[in-house]
Amino acid sequence: MLELAVVTLVVYLLVLSAAMSLSDAGDAGKRTREETISAVDALLPQTQCGDCGYPGCLPYARAIVDQDVPLNLCPPGGAVTVRKLEKLLGRTSYRYVAPVAPESAIALIDEKTCIGCVKCIHACPVDAIVGSAKQLHAIIPEYCTGCKLCLPPCPVDCITMIPQTPLIQPLIQDTHKIA
Repeated sequence: MLELAVVTLVVYLLVLSAAMSLSDAGDAGKRTREETISAVDALLPQTQCGDCGYPGCLPYARAIVDQDVPLNLCPPGGAVTVRKLEKLLGRTSYRYVAPVAPESAIALIDEKTCIGCVKCIHACPVDAIVGSAKQLHAIIPEYCTGCKLCLPPCPVDCITMIPQTPLIQPLIQDTHKIA
């Protein structure tokens, strides 16, 4: 009698486990369009740089879901983001090829011209600009992605993009060492 109860319990647990795994697989397919867009947007780096060809991460997420655009258009997200998107959406693998930038650049603020308006700080999606109102602002080169979103809001055009060359990189690293 005990053996029959044990066998019945094992069979019941196996059936229950199979039913739960089927319902989990079905939930992924039952995700609404808005939930899918939100999930894709959450995986994107939120730099709002526009390097993908869309005006921000949310429009790119909408295009991925609605227009089936390639998953590998986000340079800041890189191959890691592509793999996460593939897993989320169940798409075939896209080989990630990093886009060739015309030149890698970082922003530089002219100290003599900056009026401390903070418009560039609000525009920077990666918090690479520090400063406060009516004070000099500065770029943290290690954080600057070169997206150029800080350029348009500057009322005095004190921000320029400088090439990030192998000669500049050691200077940047030496300047911002923490003792």
